[in-house]
Amino acid sequence: MAHHIERVNSLLRHEISELLRYQVKDPRLDTFITVTAVDTSSDMRHAKVFVSRLGGQEEKQETLGALASAAGFFRRELAARLKLRRVPELNFQWDDSLERGDRLLRLIDRVSPKQEP
Repeated sequence: MAHHIERVNSLLRHEISELLRYQVKDPRLDTFITVTAVDTSSDMRHAKVFVSRLGGQEEKQETLGALASAAGFFRRELAARLKLRRVPELNFQWDDSLERGDRLLRLIDRVSPKQEP
């Protein structure tokens, strides 16, 4: 069952990325948005879609609002494109792992001794 969920997660991630790139007409979503991961529940009723975009806090909130309002569109398109018994409800969430990773690398650079060539 876990392998099935992993395949569905990968498929949803790919298809949502394609829809964002080629189908969505919302001007709030015209910038480069990355779908970093999808986490589908074991009963296939809900899926958390993690997204990332360059920008500040205001852009994050605008992006999440636009994605939430387009969730019905995504779900309809996924139902038409995919052969799944049930297309999960999509819940878009911000993925801040890139910012956290960057912060950790800066902290490591600050405390590690400088090596001279």
